Amino acid sequence: MTQRKSKADRRIELIDAARRAMIQHGAEGVHLNQIAEEAGLTSGAVLYHYPDLRDLLIEAHHAGMERFYEQRMKKITGIADPAQKLIVTIRSGLPQGPDDAGVRLLCELGGAAGRNRVYGTLLTTLYDRQVAMYQTILEVGAAHNAFTLAQDSETIGRNLVALEDAYGYRIVARHHSIGADEAVELILGYARLATGHALKLTAAPHRTTAARRPATPRAQSA
Repeated sequence: MTQRKSKADRRIELIDAARRAMIQHGAEGVHLNQIAEEAGLTSGAVLYHYPDLRDLLIEAHHAGMERFYEQRMKKITGIADPAQKLIVTIRSGLPQGPDDAGVRLLCELGGAAGRNRVYGTLLTTLYDRQVAMYQTILEVGAAHNAFTLAQDSETIGRNLVALEDAYGYRIVARHHSIGADEAVELILGYARLATGHALKLTAAPHRTTAARRPATPRAQSA
């Protein structure tokens, strides 16, 4: 006999289905029936768990964004060396490859943010938290004489997040051939100048990347 799923499990499945539907149909163009189809349920069953579809869409976006703050914070917990902490943080902020669903969803959210106040607030909050995350790493590193900061920590943090966003988009945009490994190295190039630290990679990047091309001294235009 098939075990009946709990309400919590069903809501998790619906959040995943909503994320897939938004990637396919757009953050603003997705409809109830499309989410229901992704979940393998009727529209009525979706509404049973989420009477207001907007609540489901917001939860889906928030679940996707957890990866870029909460999960990154967990990755660096217990790392004492500020340099390694900075390297791990940079790596974990980039897509795993061109089919990375989480980053593609954030791109959809970014496109809708200018027309949707809630989406805009979610993205702004994520940005501020990521900048603060970098600031803490930079300031602790400077306090321990590991870093010699070329600018204030907020400016460096903002630039690091901006580089993540720019290269992240290029990784998932199929007309660009940049891979995650190359993007890591390009961002580290800026971080080395900003911190005065060599920031040497101690292990091979864990991602499968797109075909690599020689790095150029300047980033492509958007």
